[in-house]
Amino acid sequence: MQVLRLSRFLGWFSIGLGVFQILGGRSLARTIGMRRHTGLIRAFGVRELANGAAILANPASAPFLVARVAGDALDLAVLTSTPVYGPRERANAKWAIAAVAGITLLDILCAARLSTEDDDELPGLPVYWD
Repeated sequence: MQVLRLSRFLGWFSIGLGVFQILGGRSLARTIGMRRHTGLIRAFGVRELANGAAILANPASAPFLVARVAGDALDLAVLTSTPVYGPRERANAKWAIAAVAGITLLDILCAARLSTEDDDELPGLPVYWD
């Protein structure tokens, strides 16, 4: 089933992102104009690591993907509410928002597929994997 492959990908993506946020938190914060929020970015990295490990432990569990969606919403809230100071940082923050929005869409689609047994329960969502 392809949805399990996507779920595993999202689990590994979470782990990679978490490691990057923990080890490169200061650099990431500087790049997107959040210099004073390095600790917050590292805390988000810990959340990503934990969520990725949970997904990899049980890739068929929809609640773990729903937790990713909630984390993405938190990331988007922080990214959109944090003031950035230069044009380069503003552009980088916009790219970060676009990236988080894109991965959020994958998280939502995967969670929706995992939470249903039949595609008839998902009117309006195309069947991307069978």
